[in-house]
Amino acid sequence: MDWISSIVEERIREAQARGDFDHLPGRGKPLPPDELASVPDALRIGYRLLKNAGAIPPELELRKEMVTIEDLLRCCTDDGERGRLREKLNEVQLQYRSMMEQRGWHQTAVFEQYREQIEKKLLSDD
Repeated sequence: MDWISSIVEERIREAQARGDFDHLPGRGKPLPPDELASVPDALRIGYRLLKNAGAIPPELELRKEMVTIEDLLRCCTDDGERGRLREKLNEVQLQYRSMMEQRGWHQTAVFEQYREQIEKKLLSDD
């Protein structure tokens, strides 16, 4: 693989000498912040692949489902349906919390700082 690296380096130097990099957009400006900086290193490449494929990670799908159910609960007037929606919401919230614990995200400093608020929001009936 060393010879591949040397060929790549040589091609980069040739492009620099020709001025191929002189007029690139964003030249001289700092790189934008990494959107996935808060994602653990072991999961980052997978998330990048999902993002490039137009898919969302499983925990975001669960969060999206929780928001949808919460919206339905706010609009629901039938008590029977409201009970079924609350059961479904509790089930999805449990899946979400379990997934977050498995990934170790509940132990991050930010999570601990906002844990009470997050749990209140996830576990609230309304």
